[in-house]
Amino acid sequence: MVGDDVRESAGTTSTHLEHVKEDPKKRWIERMIKSAKKYHKICPYYDKKTANCFIKQLKNVKISKCDRDGKFDGCAVFVGYLEERYEWYVSTGVLLPVDFRDITSIF
Repeated sequence: MVGDDVRESAGTTSTHLEHVKEDPKKRWIERMIKSAKKYHKICPYYDKKTANCFIKQLKNVKISKCDRDGKFDGCAVFVGYLEERYEWYVSTGVLLPVDFRDITSIF
């Protein structure tokens, strides 16, 4: 009984990993988040002084305050920005950056 539960949970994990391997966009975004964590403790687009999000400011969002206090792990705005960058790189045919520092900061 216990062994069956372990096999079932291992099967769902391998299915999840296969799904991640199939989607290069998600894999690239996860790699960029890991790379960003290596260089930044808080979001690089977070202003400590005003608690504003530079991504929201540059997109002319009325409320540009950061809801997550600069934590970018799991932040929908940061992930959305990375998705936009991915789409831009793919549409222009430019090679995808391997490191977060290689991403151009032009919105």
